[in-house]
Amino acid sequence: MSRVIVTGGSGFIGSNLVEHLAAAGHDVLNLDRRPPRNPAAGGRFVPLDILDRQAFLECVRNFDPRYVFHLAARTDLNGNSDADYATNIEGVSNTVAAALAAPSLERMVFASSMYVCRVGYIPSRDDEYCPHTAYGRSKMLGEQIVRREAGDKFCWALVRPTSIWGPWFSIPYITFFHTVRRGLYVHPKGRTIRRSYGFVRNTVWQLRRLMECSEPGKVHRRMFYLADYEPVDPLRWAQIIADCFGSGKVREAPLGLLRIGALIGDMLKLGGMTNPPLFSSRLNNLLTNAVFDLSPIEEISGEQPYTLAEGVAITVEWMRQQVLQSPVDLQMSASPIRRTRAE
Repeated sequence: MSRVIVTGGSGFIGSNLVEHLAAAGHDVLNLDRRPPRNPAAGGRFVPLDILDRQAFLECVRNFDPRYVFHLAARTDLNGNSDADYATNIEGVSNTVAAALAAPSLERMVFASSMYVCRVGYIPSRDDEYCPHTAYGRSKMLGEQIVRREAGDKFCWALVRPTSIWGPWFSIPYITFFHTVRRGLYVHPKGRTIRRSYGFVRNTVWQLRRLMECSEPGKVHRRMFYLADYEPVDPLRWAQIIADCFGSGKVREAPLGLLRIGALIGDMLKLGGMTNPPLFSSRLNNLLTNAVFDLSPIEEISGEQPYTLAEGVAITVEWMRQQVLQSPVDLQMSASPIRRTRAE
């Protein structure tokens, strides 16, 4: 059993990681501003803001972890400046300092984001960036801080989760599941799209394998995209979801018609609707292929535990138990998370 800290362990991936590591017998400490999404995840929870540098360092020093997963971040796209994403910038610097204060630390994994580059842009090097939002820029700056301030002082790795979904998720992918369940998802007719998606329980398996890798040289100073190995066509994914919900065959429509629907969604957003089923940026994102090189993480983590169909079945069952119990629950599940959360 090892002592493990997960910053942002109350968020989406964090909740699943805390549950996974605690079930494996590790002594897990969740540091987050908010209580866990999953109260049954296990581990210990300490309310803490990583921007409180002294309290953060003291907590890490006292717990003396062997491993640290840094997942705490502000992840919404509503900010406009670096100051709006201080958790993703100053918080990363504080986390490096906390690592240096932990006498028994062997390895740390820092969560970044695929949005250090705009969707569809595949960088040729780990340190090549093309962010198109303030959030993406904050994650780029966070990566640069890790490379500069951590250096070779301890063993670390960067991870960029791609499009991750599963139990305890929120916008945008829970919205996709709701849309398919209601029979409202319409796929662009004749368009085959390939995207790197990841079922969250495969993702936490990959994170654990990074922690347990016995060859530090395969991990240290490297960057890993996290996703399921096989790219997914959203139409196939949607049909598997629809079959689990009993929602029938997923409809297809000409792209021109969908563009009109997206414009209507844009107007609804201007009128105050926070998350219409379709709007222009969502449609453009859907139409863009985004397949990442997953061979580095596959080499370390090996065969993933869950297939796409198994992940969908688990997620649908979770939604039935946790989300779809009342109209209030349904409304809450679609509410955007605007402040500091885990990746």
